[in-house]
Amino acid sequence: MSAEPTVEPRLLRGWISRYDLAQELGLTVDTLGRWERRRKGPACVRAGRKIFYRMSVVQDWLQSQEMPRVTHAKPGKARGRK
Repeated sequence: MSAEPTVEPRLLRGWISRYDLAQELGLTVDTLGRWERRRKGPACVRAGRKIFYRMSVVQDWLQSQEMPRVTHAKPGKARGRK
């Protein structure tokens, strides 16, 4: 018996669907759609009714959302109202 070889979809390697991205980020598909309309989230492409995101673009977008480190003021005199 010879097993059929598993064929990986080469065309979509490096891409993620809107549904899968929503699952990964803990968001709804509607939220990603709203972000697309507002040009807020990562860039995407449409193939008919399907929407895909390039993984590298999502990772770059996530890094751009990173919050700067908050530095705390040095302890000293409190500066309140006079």
